[in-house]
Amino acid sequence: MNTLFFLLTGRTARISNSDISALVYAPIGRDAQIAASLLSEAGVSSTLVADIASFVAGLKDNVAFAVVTEEALRSADLRGISAWIAAQPSWSDLPFIILTNRGGGPERNPTAARLSEVVGNVSFVERPFHATSFISVARSAMRGRRRQFDARVRMEALDEGERRLQTALAAGRLGAWELDLATNELTTSATFRSIFGRGPDDDFSYTDLLASIHPADLERMQLAVRTTIETGADYSIEYRTVWTDGSTHWVEIRAQLYSDRTGRASKLVGVSADITSRLEEEEHQRLLNEVLEERVAARTRDLEKAYATVMEEVSQRERAEQQLRQSQKMEAIGQLTGGVAHDFNNLLMAVLGNLELLRKYVGDDAKAVRLIEGAQQGAKRGASLTQRLLAFARRQDLRIAPVDMRALVTGMEDLLKRSVGSTVVVRTDVPDHLPLVSADANQIELALLNLVVNARDAMPDGGEISIGLNHVDQSVPDGELAAGDYVVLSVVDQGYGMDRETLRKAVEPFFSTKELGKGTGLGLSMIHGLASQLKGDLKLTSELGRGTKAELWIPVSTSEITNDSAPIEVSVAPTASASGPKRILLVDDDPLIAMSSADMLMDLGHDVVEAHSGKEALEYLGDGSCFDLLITDYSMPGMTGADLVIAVRHIVPKLPILIASGYAELPPGVDLDVARLGKPYTQDQLERELRKLFNDPIGTGPVIRNGP
Repeated sequence: MNTLFFLLTGRTARISNSDISALVYAPIGRDAQIAASLLSEAGVSSTLVADIASFVAGLKDNVAFAVVTEEALRSADLRGISAWIAAQPSWSDLPFIILTNRGGGPERNPTAARLSEVVGNVSFVERPFHATSFISVARSAMRGRRRQFDARVRMEALDEGERRLQTALAAGRLGAWELDLATNELTTSATFRSIFGRGPDDDFSYTDLLASIHPADLERMQLAVRTTIETGADYSIEYRTVWTDGSTHWVEIRAQLYSDRTGRASKLVGVSADITSRLEEEEHQRLLNEVLEERVAARTRDLEKAYATVMEEVSQRERAEQQLRQSQKMEAIGQLTGGVAHDFNNLLMAVLGNLELLRKYVGDDAKAVRLIEGAQQGAKRGASLTQRLLAFARRQDLRIAPVDMRALVTGMEDLLKRSVGSTVVVRTDVPDHLPLVSADANQIELALLNLVVNARDAMPDGGEISIGLNHVDQSVPDGELAAGDYVVLSVVDQGYGMDRETLRKAVEPFFSTKELGKGTGLGLSMIHGLASQLKGDLKLTSELGRGTKAELWIPVSTSEITNDSAPIEVSVAPTASASGPKRILLVDDDPLIAMSSADMLMDLGHDVVEAHSGKEALEYLGDGSCFDLLITDYSMPGMTGADLVIAVRHIVPKLPILIASGYAELPPGVDLDVARLGKPYTQDQLERELRKLFNDPIGTGPVIRNGP
């Protein structure tokens, strides 16, 4: 099979006869079938079209030639064909073979002459025609078309070569130029003109070039040009140019001589480069060479400095890689911690619930009461620990509420002193009266602990850490800090301190001055993020060798303080509840928690039905069973508590629902209008939530309790 190779974007592509075909438009008689058959015998595939619109649509670059009958075009609208022909690329001139009637050549047929003017590259075959004549014309058209394809390949190759040349010149900051020796017409690129201090669109003739050369170098330049023309040697010279602003620059010019067919020199073609910087450096080196010892010493210092810089960069890269691995490890630990803490929370739920119920059944056995209360205290400490682990794992959203900073700081004094060790003294200075702030108390505690630990690490030999609180009225905005009232929590140490560059990077994630394993570089960035989320700010001031001061600015709250975790004293009368016992559907995939929660509810006098999955709960609701309340866990396999709530709303729209979850907040995107109860919870907390749900004011009627 005949093939055509052409160069396209640096690769050799192949076009076979199957890739190109003839387009045949002969709607009357059997001309189309005869032409297609003859072309097939000649090894040319063809496409037959039935109307002028299909013919115009079939005109493409891969068409070898078109075969058309004269009568098909005699009364047709030829504007579409004419427009396509006019829009052909420069390499293309599609051949047309017009089948005319006997004696219908263009010299005797005005219609044929009109078609010749419209289609341009046309061959006429008079009918009836011999198969050999038709095939000969078709092959001639095919050869012509293949030459056009070959021309396209060469043009694309030239365009590609030109693009690569221009790219190489631009990359090397080389200016291209060409001088016609007969006319002294100078053709230059924009880079060439910039080397001579001209703009990219400025005119720059050979006369302008000579005028821009330094007078002391002009004669030498002209001599070099004449020598190249006379001898044919390569043109290579360096000389000074004077820009329009009066500054002097050095250029390097290289060129080769091109001759015409008669051997007469016709033009110079070359490139230029600005070598001012290079020559200045050479001059600098020459001056250094005049005093050898000084040059060697300076060079040695430069090498030592360069070596130190390289080694420091290598060390920084190694530290960065180690910190990255450390941060990845901490991320994995955080994910593991969150999962473990959540499961541990569930276990504590069962432990606390059972201990609370067990406490009611031991009567006056002092030893048993002491043991149970000790177990309860341990479980509650474990619950507090799981909350901190969940916060560390970023499984909690901020619980913003009014916070008493004075109580928070004084309440953490013992913890802070134990955290810093015996060699560091912690002093606090807190005013008696401070406004409440709008913050998350747990996160503020973690931030304070982090700042104090950082201060301790900055004083390995011991020292003093000062913790202070101050009320500040910020009358004008300061950076990201809006105007308003703030309480400023400050932590001041007497440690190493930080220089300006370190201080600038201090709040960047993963930046740390501590040794590997002694800090992830996330502490200050997390505190900074917390401050931003609270619409406050973290300000750091430090002086190398004099210590560091960290200030956490927290906006003053406009709400009254509440303490949801404070115990509420409930006076329980010996009469029945005003709301009465309820029938409750309890859903939890953990049998231990389900059993503990069910026991607490039944101890409160309620009728409880347990379900261990969302699907099982829906079956209870779907079979007609009536319930007064649904209590469900959030994190369950298959169907989460949120999914269950949505499904229940379709079955029993007005059924009260309480979600019990170990997370302080549900995951982002989960917005359910239901009551929530954090795990682990006590029986009293559960009872209060039930009273709220059934609008049973505390004290108006007790819940029936079983047992002694």
